[in-house]
Amino acid sequence: MAEGERAELTLERARDEVRDLTERISAARDAYYGDDAEIVDDATYDGWMSRLAELERLHPELQGQDSPTLTVGAASGTLFSPVTHAERMLSLDNVFSDEEFLAWAARVERDAGRAVPFLCELKIDGLALSLRYEHGRLTSAATRGDGRVGEDVTENVRGIAGIPSVLEGAGHPPLVEVRGEVFFTVADFESLNAFQQEQGDRLFANPRNAASGSLRQKREGKNERQLQAMHERLSRLRLTVHGIGAWPDPPVASQSEVYGLLASWGLPISRYFTVVPDAAEADAFIRHYGEHRHDVEHEIDGIVIKVDDLALHDELGATSRAPRWAIAYKYPPEQVNTTLLDIVVSVGRTGRATPFAVMEPAKVAGSVVRQATLHNQDVVKAKGVLIGDTIVLRKAGDVIPEVLGPVVELRDGSEREFVMPTACPECGSTLAPAKEGDIDLRCPNTRSCPAQVRGRVEHIGSRGALDIEGLGEVSAAALTQPVRPDVPPLVTEAGLFDLGPRDLFGIDVVVRDAETGLPRLLADGTPDTRSPFRRQRRRSDPEFDSAGEFDGDADHILSAAATSLLANLELAKTKELWRFLVALNVRHVGPVAARALARWFGSVEAIRAANRDELAAVDGVGGIIADSLKAWFEVDWHREIVERWAAAGARLSTPGHPGPGAAAAAGGVLDGVTVVATGTLEGYTREGAQEAIIAAGGKAASSVSKKTDFVAAGPGAGSKLAKAEQLGVRVINAAQFHVLVTEGPSALGEPAPEA
Repeated sequence: MAEGERAELTLERARDEVRDLTERISAARDAYYGDDAEIVDDATYDGWMSRLAELERLHPELQGQDSPTLTVGAASGTLFSPVTHAERMLSLDNVFSDEEFLAWAARVERDAGRAVPFLCELKIDGLALSLRYEHGRLTSAATRGDGRVGEDVTENVRGIAGIPSVLEGAGHPPLVEVRGEVFFTVADFESLNAFQQEQGDRLFANPRNAASGSLRQKREGKNERQLQAMHERLSRLRLTVHGIGAWPDPPVASQSEVYGLLASWGLPISRYFTVVPDAAEADAFIRHYGEHRHDVEHEIDGIVIKVDDLALHDELGATSRAPRWAIAYKYPPEQVNTTLLDIVVSVGRTGRATPFAVMEPAKVAGSVVRQATLHNQDVVKAKGVLIGDTIVLRKAGDVIPEVLGPVVELRDGSEREFVMPTACPECGSTLAPAKEGDIDLRCPNTRSCPAQVRGRVEHIGSRGALDIEGLGEVSAAALTQPVRPDVPPLVTEAGLFDLGPRDLFGIDVVVRDAETGLPRLLADGTPDTRSPFRRQRRRSDPEFDSAGEFDGDADHILSAAATSLLANLELAKTKELWRFLVALNVRHVGPVAARALARWFGSVEAIRAANRDELAAVDGVGGIIADSLKAWFEVDWHREIVERWAAAGARLSTPGHPGPGAAAAAGGVLDGVTVVATGTLEGYTREGAQEAIIAAGGKAASSVSKKTDFVAAGPGAGSKLAKAEQLGVRVINAAQFHVLVTEGPSALGEPAPEA
């Protein structure tokens, strides 16, 4: 960061940027480790992490206990049962140049006090998996999750070829966790997309996205065709194991010997790893595969380098999120040339108008690219691209396409400049900056701009909000932006719980890309158009006459997806109050703040009636969220949402709640107690620790002060632990934290005297 920038970076600006980066990184982790969704590119993600770490270094007080710089992965979702890993699944730190790698290797050798052999292997672009074997039998398979708790995908893993249910050989340990990567080979990925196209299902953007979605499929509720499609996806998956998590006393001395042992058990190991005597040879391995990355049958995005000596693993240790004895070298993204056919503008959930490049299809990093974001009109100018240009395209992190710039020498004079529209392409409203000085233009029609409504409806159905099965990107688009009928079932989200069968008749929709908001295109370039709520006609239907001719309205035959959505909307009416608060799309109100508000006030009506000071006084809320809530309820169509949801039977209060403040005042074992949770606390996610404190009646603080009663500290606690020791605040471990939130401070007894 330049000196001038550091001087201008006020605490308030830094706080806003930290909040924004934390939200972006958390959403990206949820997509990668959980949802079957488009994944943010590695280069962008790494840039966010680097910037966040720099801001936290300049302003340590902004490093909250939920900071992504202290955590791994994302919390496990709700589709599958949780599985607690016997040993944490760590991530890897990254380097991006020879200089950075050699500097890392020099630090390792300095700490080891000698030259160190390294094991080098290809970094497979897939999904991390942990296999648990007990006495040689597979008992569970789990995704990474947040590193402590993942999702149980055992049933699906048994459908993947090459993963033994019983290990070969004898003398297996009572418990061992084997870590690996699930992926598609390039050939299998192409075969899968061909199958998807034959079935009329959506195509996958890249193998990593496809691997995540394929492994995380539920069997319940699927018909015969869907089960067959699920089998096709699972049968094409492959696994390569690359290490051992939990194993009390392995009878091997090196990482390479571990691979030999895993192979002897019948587990699939990589055939591309090698052990080299020093960093120079490891660097040569990196350069070789940088030139031959497409000679491998699966996609790679870099090389993993590990210290081969297992004894040094313990000596070098790990941070809260990554081992110090391993590093990932990330390759730069590939580049190709293509033609910029047009620049079109898309509007997202927040109303931001974003230009996107529409290009002649080009294959780069394993998949065909047709669209790429250009962010805003200033970026278009800075890149210097004209419509009709030959442009240089790359996939940053081999995932998200990025336009680098034009090939100026190939211009012939027919190219034309992009002009940012003045009207919203979705609703015609005049675009304008949200506030003076903003670069981005936004659509001010927040109430009924179809693109914004679509985004909000999709958010309502998400896991962090009402978690409504079947209310995803396709159904949200169908309800708000259908090709037909002309008037969508939902003009705003206020009518969501009023939907009935007749509202779903006759809907056709063009599926929108989750990242761009633009129509998603099939392999032949045509829009992906579907009728998600209509069942295909069958001759057994009563509408067919005796001659086999159809004599009825096909739009009145609702699909299983339609009836399921209506049933799930009905179930959602009884969800917890905090979920409804998140679903209202109030800025800054996430699950933690929503839980605190729900617990204190007990109803949406009580929150609406509270003044600014009463809202801000709630632990976990504060002035920014209080202002946001007051501003939200001042808007008439926002109030209409609450009123219509309540009229439709949505339960916008907690049954039996005694009124604002009464629940907290009445008790909880931590009534009046302030607790800071920091580092990794076994059995709790970052958010889960905060929720446990609040649920017990305590205050979940994000910084340590003289008013703090306890600091619960786990691995990676960092500066908060140091501050607690400096102030003499009592520090407890994860086991004591569990006692504290369930039984209260008295159950901990007095702290042991210092030696």
